[in-house]
Amino acid sequence: QVHVAESGGGSVHAGESLQLSCTFDAISTCGLGWYRQAPGNEREAVATIRGDDTTNYADSVKGRFTISRDYGKMTLYLQMDNLKTDDTAVYYCAAEATFFERRKESGGDCSGDFSPRYWGRGTQVTVSS
Repeated sequence: QVHVAESGGGSVHAGESLQLSCTFDAISTCGLGWYRQAPGNEREAVATIRGDDTTNYADSVKGRFTISRDYGKMTLYLQMDNLKTDDTAVYYCAAEATFFERRKESGGDCSGDFSPRYWGRGTQVTVSS
């Protein structure tokens, strides 16, 4: 089981920056990521990072957002620059199953598409014009 908890949301004006943080307690997680959900929309992937350090970004945030992690602090970050009003949403930290969970449940490993299993409660980001 993996526990994640995000923080750092707030209200800013368009063009400004915010950094979100997410603490995690399992270094063996196959991957970590950020998702967001705006009212009336489905939850969508924003950025992910795998155990081999491979990163992926949604086209809408590419060049503006940066995902990173610090194993020493056991913290995942999402640096958000040049925020737009369309970025307004609840942002969620997500974790994949651990390597050991994959091996036990399916005999698999950390390969394959990103598949979130554990979720934080969310942090609100509001961008005004």
